[in-house]
Amino acid sequence: MATTSTDSAPAPSADSPTAPPTRPPSEAPSDRRTDPPAWRVLLGYVRPHRGALLAGALLSLVTSGTGLALPLVARSLIENLSDDGPIGAALVLMSFLVIANAGVGALGSYVLQRTAESVVLTARRSLIGLLIRLRISAVDGTEPGDLLSRATSDTTLLRAMTTNSLVGFGTGGLTLVATLVMMCFVDLVLLGVTLTVIALAAVVIGLIVPLINRASKRAQESVGQMGAALERVLGALRTVKASGAERREEEAVRRAAEASWRESVRAAKWSALAGNTAGLSMQIAFITVLAVGGARVATDSISVGTLVAFLLYVFYLMAPIQEVVQAVTQYQVGAAAISRIQEVAALPAEPDGGAVPAPAPGAALAPASVAFENVRFRYAEGLPEIHHGVTFTIPSRGMTAFVGPSGAGKTTVFSLIERFYDPTEGRVSVDGVDVAAWDLTELRGAIGYVEQDAPVLSGTLRENLLFGAPDTEEEALREAVRTTRLDGLVSRLPDGLDTVVGHRGTKLSGGERQRVAIARALLRRPRLLLLDEATSQLDAVNEAALRDTVAEVARETTVLVVAHRLSTVTSADRIVVMDAGRVLAVGTHGELVAGSPLYAELAATQFLATAELG
Repeated sequence: MATTSTDSAPAPSADSPTAPPTRPPSEAPSDRRTDPPAWRVLLGYVRPHRGALLAGALLSLVTSGTGLALPLVARSLIENLSDDGPIGAALVLMSFLVIANAGVGALGSYVLQRTAESVVLTARRSLIGLLIRLRISAVDGTEPGDLLSRATSDTTLLRAMTTNSLVGFGTGGLTLVATLVMMCFVDLVLLGVTLTVIALAAVVIGLIVPLINRASKRAQESVGQMGAALERVLGALRTVKASGAERREEEAVRRAAEASWRESVRAAKWSALAGNTAGLSMQIAFITVLAVGGARVATDSISVGTLVAFLLYVFYLMAPIQEVVQAVTQYQVGAAAISRIQEVAALPAEPDGGAVPAPAPGAALAPASVAFENVRFRYAEGLPEIHHGVTFTIPSRGMTAFVGPSGAGKTTVFSLIERFYDPTEGRVSVDGVDVAAWDLTELRGAIGYVEQDAPVLSGTLRENLLFGAPDTEEEALREAVRTTRLDGLVSRLPDGLDTVVGHRGTKLSGGERQRVAIARALLRRPRLLLLDEATSQLDAVNEAALRDTVAEVARETTVLVVAHRLSTVTSADRIVVMDAGRVLAVGTHGELVAGSPLYAELAATQFLATAELG
């Protein structure tokens, strides 16, 4: 990645005055777009599982149907008791309905929960694909911890949204309507009393729903901020400990956690208020129906069996009303999560071109040529330019070294070649073709890139070496290990190549990580090899050996090196001198010592440093 203030960092630093500002996706300009409603996005995730979801919903409706039949059977039972009629059949039917209700209900709940988990998995797969394909510029402007929370905690909320909102609203709504229809056949007067109470409760809940949405959105954002704060500390834990900043950073993460707690409690408060309002309305409805119904029984307007049946329906009405209210409140929570997921989807991403097949063993790979034509580049609008009309041509084959003071824009050259960023103006071409016209996967498949910090991923040493060329044969792997002088390391490791190297390669030294990164790049058999300070942490013996290896590789491919060591520069076929985003001179070591004051100064400084070390 490029850096704006120094070539020693792999990416633009948020503390640098020229770095792109770090901000959550919710603050990005793309947030001004019109997003599709949350229910439409949810249906997109549900579509692959609509069959299972429909089956679960039907089972829920069957469960509701068996419950709706119970009050009618109970009324028949009571009337038979009053008339001294037979009750055996009614008891058997009630027992069957109760057992069927429990069995079908359990099956329906399992099907719905399983489908909801599948919906979450679908959303996570989609979001993970988006995150991995994000443009580097988009990642530079966001917090990794916040992005992580969107792929974990935000997507988890889709589970409840699927079962409680999508299915719950449908089944609960249908059950509610069916219950009211059944109550209509029992007694219209008592139905009117019940609907009046429900309508008043609906008005109150309607006022609460927007508050739930706002509180839920803030709660999810605060979870992301807490994740970002924690990732910041864990990502630089050695620096935190060495600086004695544990207590200060702990307090910062705690503040973020407390903010998340406050927002979550606020959302829970409004959700609880909505739920309790629904419950209170049903209690009021029950008391009112009991009073009015009792008066109607006293005047012989209805029978006791009718009153009991209607009261049973009132009791039964509680479940679908609670289900509908929960569906509405859960929808607000899920809508806030979907909004955050959609913000990630709106970030600029690279096309998914798939994997490039490894070249066949022994296949001839023509070295690539590179050219910059009046290239200007800045990380974002309003920030200073890093390149000011950079122009140079690198022929195929041979080694070219880029030298210059820190911040000259050397690493940015590599980032533009890899198309991590696109130039603001001008043209970057590989093999005479603008990199923007290349298929991105083919372009990067032709390049081997060793970054400044030589990142090593969690896993085994073998997995790291084969990361860019997983189909490499064992003999080629052994040769790369020998060439990069990793054979001694492999022999010392307890499990050899299959030894786990730890998070970010913590079990390896800085020089060992650099050699792993170089071997990884060489195994790709690139047409263009980019080495960004690739030997800065090596001792003199290993550096000399790898310098010879790179010189040998340069006979068959094109090698570009960012270097500060004179020993690396002097062996280059050509040297590009850069300063403040401009190319000052191009030539050999001897030509530049005589013709470039800046290069002569840099070379003299390094000679002095070498003399002092000697």
